[in-house]
Amino acid sequence: MPPELAEAARALFGDRLDLAAAYAEVLATDGVVRGLIGPREAPRIWDRHLLNCAAVAERIPLDASVLDVGSGAGLPGLVLAIARPDLTVTLVEPLSRRTSFLVEVVEELGLAKTVRVFRGRAEEAATGSTGVGPFSADVVTARAVAPLDRLAAWCLPLTVRGGRLVAMKGVSAAEEIAEHAEAVAKLGGGEPSVQLCGVGVIEPPATVVEIVRERVVNQPRVKSAAKRSRGGRRRGR
Repeated sequence: MPPELAEAARALFGDRLDLAAAYAEVLATDGVVRGLIGPREAPRIWDRHLLNCAAVAERIPLDASVLDVGSGAGLPGLVLAIARPDLTVTLVEPLSRRTSFLVEVVEELGLAKTVRVFRGRAEEAATGSTGVGPFSADVVTARAVAPLDRLAAWCLPLTVRGGRLVAMKGVSAAEEIAEHAEAVAKLGGGEPSVQLCGVGVIEPPATVVEIVRERVVNQPRVKSAAKRSRGGRRRGR
């Protein structure tokens, strides 16, 4: 960890800092080897990934359930589980090589009591079309997954009524809201808002877009994955 980030890391992870450091080591080594983290990202694991994600914990209520959509290497879901042991976290990821990595890391870090891994798409998690689930949570998180309209279509069905989608975004967050607010409303979401996380702790602060699920809107069910072959095509009769 760069010395200049030590104070922020202690503020965000507290007595779980050693656990965060163990995760950082896995990301910078096995995560790079297995293609989940780019080689150029390894030196920036703390400032670009861990601290940025951990700051989002301030937007999540105590003892909340969290679904992390498109979890990839576990960002931000695993980071939130490390920083906040009161949370129960489900990592939703469709790719096999990524879910294998996540399962291994959860076991290695001793997080199996509060973290589970679901292999599948967000739509499958919401409908239980894989034979597991359906899932729902107080808070649904996502990081750099898709534009806000598509993200809301995937994530709001996973959010309990009155719960929140907390999407990590960049400087274009306000522009995305202006472009997609109407689509979000049709999906049952309230007015999106931009929140800055980690103000005074990290620089720059993490930017998130929050959307409360105000209404339950029925959406078409996805077809069962059991009817598809491993290559994604339907099997012939």
